[in-house]
Order: sequence, then structure tokens, then C-alpha cells
Amino acid sequence: MHIHFIVHEHFEAPGAYESWAKKRNHTITYSRVYLKEPLPQHIEDIDFLIVMGGPQDPTTTIEQCVHFDAKSEQAIISKAINAKKAVLGICLGSQLIGEALGAKYEHSPEREIGKFSITLTDTGLIHPLFNHLGKTLAVGHWHNDMPGLTTDAKIIAYSEGCPRQIVAYSDLVFGFQCHLELTKNVVALLIENSDLSEAKKYRFVDEPSVLLNHDYDKMNQLLHGFLDKLESFYKSKC
Repeated sequence: MHIHFIVHEHFEAPGAYESWAKKRNHTITYSRVYLKEPLPQHIEDIDFLIVMGGPQDPTTTIEQCVHFDAKSEQAIISKAINAKKAVLGICLGSQLIGEALGAKYEHSPEREIGKFSITLTDTGLIHPLFNHLGKTLAVGHWHNDMPGLTTDAKIIAYSEGCPRQIVAYSDLVFGFQCHLELTKNVVALLIENSDLSEAKKYRFVDEPSVLLNHDYDKMNQLLHGFLDKLESFYKSKC
């Protein structure tokens, strides 16, 4: 399996997605656009395209952020989807998937930064890739926005602060507004590069000391379980 990551900032690291790929001895390549690494020109050799998060949004222009080209990323996403590759988007990445499919991103009802519960929908509870998660689970969050929905999209999970936490766009294409990949190291990087001075003003924003003391291992293992299932399903379609 060949996993390709599009990474927008060093502090929006792949975390448990990357550790899964390494543990399974998959080959890994990167487009670390903050280092001016190019987007993939061909996707034939890519099995999983994983698009990470970032402080940008799909309307951010090149003039506003010289290393972020939303339209070019959406073109790669569309190419991967049309080639029947597995495509995963996390936070900003999930919004870019929606945009690539013609669904405009929106602002989330609540800002969420921390570790809070998500609830699986009836669809999520019976979905073969997600049914191991249970009805509710505590996962990482770090967002203000949420992905758009196509007519065929199915909401797998939601939270009290955001109605679109996990979205299935097809059998191989998924958007995760939430962050099951967070580790304490990644959280420390995010804290260093975020302004959390007004955390107390928000219902769903943890203070830095709380963020660093969360246990992220369980959700990482559940994410690995999803990725194992997705790998098996993808191989069955090849």
C-alpha cells in the first residue's frame, strides 16, 4: 500500500495516520506544501490520499497563503476519487473534499478545541468501517468550520457543537472534521501555534494544561481499526 499525505503546516502533523502506515509497513510519501514540496502529479501509484488540516479554509487565496493552493488540491482530490482511490480528509482536508465534490464548506455552530464526545448516527452504527467505534466516543477537535454535504453524503457522527464530524461521501471517500490522529506531541505543536488566550469564552475549548493531559491512545487505536477495515475493503475492490 502506498499512502500519500498532503500536509499544510508542520503543526498539523499526520499523527496516528502516519503511525498506522508505518506499523503496517506501507510506503509513505508527502506533499509538505509548507516546505514547497509539490502536489502529486500522478495518482496511479497512490492507494490512500490523506489530506491533513490547517489554519486555512477552502476560500484562502494564494495571496493570503503562498503555499496553499486550494484549487490545485481539489483537482488532485477529484482525480483520486475518480480513480477509485481511498481519499481521507481531516479538518481542512474534509472541507476540501466537499468542495471538490461541489459541496461548499460552512462555519461550524461552535468552535471546538479539545477532547469531546462524538455520537454515531444510525447510519454510522451499522456502517462496517465504523461499527467498532460504539455509540459515543471522546475524540480530538481543533476547528471552526465543517465540510459541506453532497446529496449522496452520509453523516456518520456528530457532536454537540458540530453536526458534521465524520462524513462518508462514498464507500472510499471520508471526511473527518474531528481529529482521531492527535497525540500529545501533535497537540503540543498545535498549542505552540495557536492563540488560546480566550479559551474560557467558549463552551468547547480546553485550556492548554487540559489539552496536554488528555489520553489520546484509545482514539488512536480506534482510528487504526478503521484504517485496517478501509485497507481490506480497498484491496477487495482492486
